[in-house]
Amino acid sequence: MHIEHLAIWVRNLEQMRHFYETYFDVVSNEKYSNVTKGFSSYFLTFPEGGPRLEIMQMPGIPETLNNAFAQFIGLTHFAISVGSEAAVDALTERLRADGYSIVGEPRRTGDGYYESVVFDPELNRIEITA
Repeated sequence: MHIEHLAIWVRNLEQMRHFYETYFDVVSNEKYSNVTKGFSSYFLTFPEGGPRLEIMQMPGIPETLNNAFAQFIGLTHFAISVGSEAAVDALTERLRADGYSIVGEPRRTGDGYYESVVFDPELNRIEITA
């Protein structure tokens, strides 16, 4: 068994697709739309494979009650490996320069990972790992 994809409800589908294409080199499929439901989505595929990310938008989906700056029960983050410590540092600085919030500075964790943590445009936490 394996995780095939993770899905995120988003407010701005095109902005989120652009973010992941720009910073994580994903390839997007053609936009899927169900006009009856008002549902639209993209599947984003990472260059090295693994689980895809589905970003979805539909009217009537309520805002989350969770505070993005606090920890809470449920899905808290997902990690994207960029291949090296130098790549973690470079991408973190690129995101910072482009105005994105760095939640955790690049560091080696107690369990041996080298990572930083950034918010995407809609405040989803992404661990950038080596």
